[in-house]
Amino acid sequence: MRSILWLAVFPSMLCAAPGAPATLAIVRPAISQMDGGAPEPAGFEHAPGETMFFTCRIAGYAKTSDEKVQLTYSVQAFDPQGVPLSELYKNEITQEVTAQDKEWLPKIETEIAIPPLVASGAYKIVVKAEDVVGKTSAELEVPFQVRGHEVAASDTLVVRNFRFLRREDDAQALEKPVYKPGDTVWARFDITGFKYGPNNKVDVSYAISILGAAGKVLWTQPEPAMEQSESFYPKRYVAADFNINLQGDIRPGPYTIAVAVKDAAGNQTCEGKYIFTVE
Repeated sequence: MRSILWLAVFPSMLCAAPGAPATLAIVRPAISQMDGGAPEPAGFEHAPGETMFFTCRIAGYAKTSDEKVQLTYSVQAFDPQGVPLSELYKNEITQEVTAQDKEWLPKIETEIAIPPLVASGAYKIVVKAEDVVGKTSAELEVPFQVRGHEVAASDTLVVRNFRFLRREDDAQALEKPVYKPGDTVWARFDITGFKYGPNNKVDVSYAISILGAAGKVLWTQPEPAMEQSESFYPKRYVAADFNINLQGDIRPGPYTIAVAVKDAAGNQTCEGKYIFTVE
């Protein structure tokens, strides 16, 4: 006669004891353009200066014998070269979780400010979490894209992307910088290749002059424009602009804008010259 052995397995035997290790995981990451907004789709391009709203959840946490959860976490964003965009954000979650809350997952939410002059590329948010009770940890990298203003890097001080404009708010540069007497000459350019002082301090100044056809200086800016600032994330470039009102009786012909730039922190100078025509 065959004997049959019954093994009774009670549900309590299948549950991890309080404080036992669990598989901690960071799940459901989402980036939105507004607090509580819909998540942006993969490949969405964010803009420099934008504030992103980031959320995610923590799963696989352990509980104490009195049904409490204790988690610590950090969030930080990095550029394509691994340079952090801002200081590390750290916080913790301590909460009682009852049997009725078995589907509850702790939520991480924070704002991430993209610096205003960052380059285009693939960025990432790094989230780290630690379960104090379960003695486990988890990490997740969340990618995001940024489309910035392109400024070619330089090892020395230089003027980049000089463009003449018809109006102050024009996005497109003039193909042929031609103006009439009485017009306002608008221009923008970028300064890069400067050195940094303590705390990524930038100390750059520039002065504008107008030269006639023979190279004679007709006008010089009385006081140079200055950019003196510090920031957590190093500025890639200084965005500069100016406008000059042409006199109604100015003589037609070619004129030159001379831009003299000085980098006090790096003890550097440079000059750029750009021609426009009055007809």
